[in-house]
Amino acid sequence: MNEDTIRLVTIGRMLRRRWRLLAALAVVGALVGYGASLVFPPRYTTTASVLLPGQWEERELLTQVDIATSSTVLDLAADKLRWSDVSGTDLQDQVVAKASDGNIIKISGTADTPKHAQQLSDRTAEQFVGFAKQIAGGSADNEAATERAALRKQVEAASRRISELAGAADPGQTVEGVEARTSLEKLRTSLEEAMTKLDQADPASNTAGMVVMGPAARPTGEAAPTRVQLIAAGALLFLLLAVIGHLAAARMNRRPRTEREIAAALGAELIGTVDVPDDRHAHRPQGGGARARLGRLLGTDSRWDAPAPQRSGDEAGRRIRYRRVCARLRDRSQVTPRLLAVVPEGDALAQRAAGQLVAEAVNDPSDGSVSGGHPLLRLVPVSVDRPMVPDRASESGALIVVSAGHWTTAELTGIARACADGGHEVVGIVVADPVLARHTPSADHPPHNAAPAPAVHSHATGGSA
Repeated sequence: MNEDTIRLVTIGRMLRRRWRLLAALAVVGALVGYGASLVFPPRYTTTASVLLPGQWEERELLTQVDIATSSTVLDLAADKLRWSDVSGTDLQDQVVAKASDGNIIKISGTADTPKHAQQLSDRTAEQFVGFAKQIAGGSADNEAATERAALRKQVEAASRRISELAGAADPGQTVEGVEARTSLEKLRTSLEEAMTKLDQADPASNTAGMVVMGPAARPTGEAAPTRVQLIAAGALLFLLLAVIGHLAAARMNRRPRTEREIAAALGAELIGTVDVPDDRHAHRPQGGGARARLGRLLGTDSRWDAPAPQRSGDEAGRRIRYRRVCARLRDRSQVTPRLLAVVPEGDALAQRAAGQLVAEAVNDPSDGSVSGGHPLLRLVPVSVDRPMVPDRASESGALIVVSAGHWTTAELTGIARACADGGHEVVGIVVADPVLARHTPSADHPPHNAAPAPAVHSHATGGSA
């Protein structure tokens, strides 16, 4: 697993190099959201409010909420609505009630049209008030009502008696007479307040005072999620999944990225590192059918997680690196001057580097010989799926040219085994690094002795070279 920290620059690089793919996936997500909006038709919601006068505890309000959404109330509402093929059971998913501040029960109805939503909320609120009053009236205890009436008569008699005592008190303006009359008035007032609170605490009287606070307003817009919300949610979901998938793939990337890791995977020594001018547009693989064209269109034919190329020197400086690699090869291949330049198929960067090495090996007349004292190289592209290298004949060694971070350890190991099966010793490894080339006259007009790479590409067939 790649343990590099995922930074904002990584996300920015991904958005910059994969924006076409991300945009296409966002469009697909928007289409999926639009399809979901067709499967789920638009819905409309409105609310009717029912006022509960008096004093109510929280648990009593919750009881009234349950009553408002009970099957009995919904069955009564369905009978009043007289909608075809709609029963109280069907309305359970369309009606929601909740208690709000001020002893108000809000009943929300959801339907396929604004008119039906308004009718559903109003009929449910009406049937809830009627059913609540019916419960309160039918459950009243006759004995309790009789005792309450007798108590009221006793309070009224006590009130009259207090008035008589107040009139019989000292009619003068003495302190004792005034205090007596004041105490009697306070006693009568307390009795009247107690009876008032007793009446207010009566559940039957509170329920009887329930009232619907006007008809529900006809909705003017769709209830969430609307079609626009579904389309936006689909596009955002697919975009986030694509970004997370790219980041997860980068974290799980096991491809060797350094020269040491590549050398360990191939089991050979690093000869050198060469610079290749980076030109993604000009050197992307052409052809390959509809899949390849789609990859070029979406930008998936090149890696996005590769670091930005470093700026290099001029053409002369880059050629010096190739000549030094060829010089090291000459020192390692004194007996057998002919080698295979093995390059994985699909690694355009490595193929360009190998072609330049072949050109330098042929055209550098440092020792006056045909090959200039350097081992003559023959470029051999090898498939990483089923690697096959030509058998040993005139060439008895292999130089593997790869780019960093492009192949897995298993793929590189397979190439090294294919070289061994063909009887070729891997004399070294050359790693191709992409760089940003400077546009100088020397780069546009190479020296007269620099010939283009000869057409010596040979696909491995398993036969003799």
